[in-house]
Amino acid sequence: MISFSKFFKENQLSQVAALLLLLLLLVMGGIPGYLTGHWQWKQLPPVASLKELRQIRKTGLTVPGWQTIEQAQQQIGEHKWSVQVLQKEGSKETQAILLLLPQNGPMDQPEVEWTEVNGWGRLRWGKWDVAQYRSAEFTVKPSANLTADVETKVEARFFRGSTQQQTFAVLQWYAMPKAGNPSPFNWFVADQLAQWRKQRTPWVGVSILIPMEPLGQVEKSWPLAQSLGETVQSALMTAAF
Repeated sequence: MISFSKFFKENQLSQVAALLLLLLLLVMGGIPGYLTGHWQWKQLPPVASLKELRQIRKTGLTVPGWQTIEQAQQQIGEHKWSVQVLQKEGSKETQAILLLLPQNGPMDQPEVEWTEVNGWGRLRWGKWDVAQYRSAEFTVKPSANLTADVETKVEARFFRGSTQQQTFAVLQWYAMPKAGNPSPFNWFVADQLAQWRKQRTPWVGVSILIPMEPLGQVEKSWPLAQSLGETVQSALMTAAF
């Protein structure tokens, strides 16, 4: 049985603090809105990079150091995802599956994407058993291609997904312009804060599946998963955000 208690305890204090800040902002913004009749949620600012996000769904993402073997839109659950098969340049044996769900409209918000991926795994391979789950972190360093001048911290879900034919090391998070987190709540707070500046926080659901030894130790795949996760986040910050 997978225990999520440690993960929740680690994030509990930060989520409570963020919730209190969000409630304060809602109260401060809600009173003027009530008096004037101009409600913030009725006049959502546009998502500036919506065109780029929709293009990723159609053509996939260019991932430096990796070659796209094939790419297509696929219906996964209630959404259409970009599904890419990647191969590391210079290594035909090193491959990965990249699932991307870019925001498709101003009202779109992350909800049950990880459940959809689980269902897709069961439908495609007959079963999808999750084990060795843990929270993970990695950072994207500033570069000439990025507007951010500080390191971008990403928190993610990392676990082993086992099917009847294949075992995968799986890394999942919601990518945002200056952060990443597997919880929709973190995006919600970031988007609410952005709205007070007449902006929005775009997002992309990311699932990386790396083939590994059948029923092996997922930690052996962490260096590759970390490296690819950093590259994908950086590529999204450059091409989509």
